[in-house]
Amino acid sequence: MTLSHTPDIPARPPVLVASDLDRTLIYSAAALQLPMPDAEAPRLLCVEVYESRPLSYLTETAAGLLDGLGRATVFVPTTTRTREQYGRIHLPGPAPRFAICANGGHLLVDGVSDPVWRAQVADRLADECAPLAEVRAHLLAAADPAWLLKERIAEDLFAYLVVDRALLPAGWAKELAEWADGRGWTVSLQGRKIYAVPRPLTKSAAMREVARRTGAELTLAAGDSLLDADLLLAADRAWRPGHGELADSGWSAPHVDVLPHTGVAAGEEILRRLTRAAAPDPT
Repeated sequence: MTLSHTPDIPARPPVLVASDLDRTLIYSAAALQLPMPDAEAPRLLCVEVYESRPLSYLTETAAGLLDGLGRATVFVPTTTRTREQYGRIHLPGPAPRFAICANGGHLLVDGVSDPVWRAQVADRLADECAPLAEVRAHLLAAADPAWLLKERIAEDLFAYLVVDRALLPAGWAKELAEWADGRGWTVSLQGRKIYAVPRPLTKSAAMREVARRTGAELTLAAGDSLLDADLLLAADRAWRPGHGELADSGWSAPHVDVLPHTGVAAGEEILRRLTRAAAPDPT
C-alpha cells in the first residue's frame, strides 16, 4: 500500500504592521471629531487613563479590528511617547512583542528596552547631531513665558514644549526648524506640543530592525505627523488620515494612501485597510 505524501508548505513570512498611536489609532476627547448627532455617535472604548481620568479612545469596531490584526501580524505600536507614557495605553488584543517608543530611541522587546538598540542609537546621535543640552538651551531662550506652558526632556533623547497655540506667534516654529536643521535636528508641531528631535532618531530605523529580527517581508505603516513621514516612506504600503501635520502640509508619496476620514473614524478606517492589506493573497 502506497501512502501519498503532501509536500510541506513553507510558512508564510510574517507581515509587520508599524502604526503611530496618537491621532492615528487612538484619540483624546478633543481629537475625536464626531460630527454626527449624539444619538448616532459610535460606541467608544477607553484605552488610556491619566491622573485617574479617561484620556484616549478608539471605536469599539476599531478595537475588534486591532485585536484581529494583532493576532494575524507582527503589530508594532510606534510612538514618540516615552516608555512611561506608552505604558499607560492598554490596546485591545494580545500584548505586542515589540514596541517602538521615543520616536525610535527605545525598542521594547516584551516590554523591556533592548540595550543593544539603545547603544546603537546613542552612538548615532553623538556622531551626527548637536547635543541635546544645546538645543534645550535654545528652546528656552527663544520661548516666551506668555505662551510657554511646560518644557520637557523625553528619555534624555529629545525635547518638547507645551504651548498655548492661540498665543504662539505665526512663524515661530518655522524659525525654530530652520535653526535646528543646521544642527541635525527636526521640529514638529503637534497640537499643543512643539517637538525638537535629532534627525537620526527615527521610527523607520527601529521598524527596519524589527523586520530584520522577525523576517517580515511585507511592512505596512500608518501615521499622521511629520515625525511619521520617514516611517511611511520606509514601509511597503502606508496610510495617513485626512487630519494632522501631513494632511495640513499636503504631504504624500506614491505608495501612501491618503484617507478622507478624520478623527476617530480615520483610526477605524486605517485599521480596516491594514487588515485587508495584511490578509494572505487568495491566489
